[in-house]
Amino acid sequence: MAGDNDTIPIEEAVLRVQNSMKERELQAIVKQMAELCGWEYYHTYDSRRSNPGFPDVVMLRGERMIVAELKVQKGKVSEHQERWLKKFDKAGAEAYLWRPSDLREIEELLR
Repeated sequence: MAGDNDTIPIEEAVLRVQNSMKERELQAIVKQMAELCGWEYYHTYDSRRSNPGFPDVVMLRGERMIVAELKVQKGKVSEHQERWLKKFDKAGAEAYLWRPSDLREIEELLR
């Protein structure tokens, strides 16, 4: 039976989950949220023959376009990825870098 010494504060538990989440897990959560909120969702599953740095996710709903690069909590963003996000932003799309710690913000943006 677990004793009181086995419990951890909720904030620490959340950090552990965020720090251990893989990119594909984040992508699955974002996809589910987007589809539940009525977004058209696109993700390139095999990017080996695509231009380097193209965002992981493109979503459309009405007159809005969201592009997002997904990273693990401490993942590095490449120069190519930064360049694509800036180009989409300049063209009028909502361009984001999303990590597991951004899930609440993502949910709000997709509503």
